[in-house]
Amino acid sequence: MTRWIVTAIGTVSLVLAACVTINVYFPAAAAEKAADRIIEDVWGKETQSTGQSALPQRTGEVLLAAARGALDLIVPVAQAQADLNVSTPAIRALTASMEARHAQLEAHYASGAVGLTADGLIELRDPNAVPLAERNMVKKLVADENSDRNALYREMASANGHSEWESDIRSTFAQRWIVKARAGWWYRNSAGQWVAK
Repeated sequence: MTRWIVTAIGTVSLVLAACVTINVYFPAAAAEKAADRIIEDVWGKETQSTGQSALPQRTGEVLLAAARGALDLIVPVAQAQADLNVSTPAIRALTASMEARHAQLEAHYASGAVGLTADGLIELRDPNAVPLAERNMVKKLVADENSDRNALYREMASANGHSEWESDIRSTFAQRWIVKARAGWWYRNSAGQWVAK
């Protein structure tokens, strides 16, 4: 009888211990705040901010969040939160480089020659909107900007000890660049079509 009780208590303890997990979820709200702060540093505070994403949220993401919430009600989860509000020397250098370059790119955003992409980068959208003599310079500006943006996303993930978050950080920035863009600037939506904001 005692052996049965000890076995039952051991089994129940093992099951309960297996239900306690520590998950480090990507802190989406913190990522949006960090992205907004960096975008304001790069573009200035005159950018538009409706607070809403210009890209629709995917149905699968909504269903996954609902399922995750229901599971958390059944089995409580201990969550560790990460703070994406980092300012490493590398992030500050990348931000400063992008801010300096923005003065040259701004006119090309306004003319529609350069547009924002759905993957957090920029692209020469309409080469004909740039005089032929300046076209190579604009291509170099776009390449340098994309290099800095890629490095920024990678550095933010690395600085937080979660290199696997790079794609989430990129996705968050992609949405926030578009949300913060000025009226008349062009962006490529998730369907690959160019749209003027």
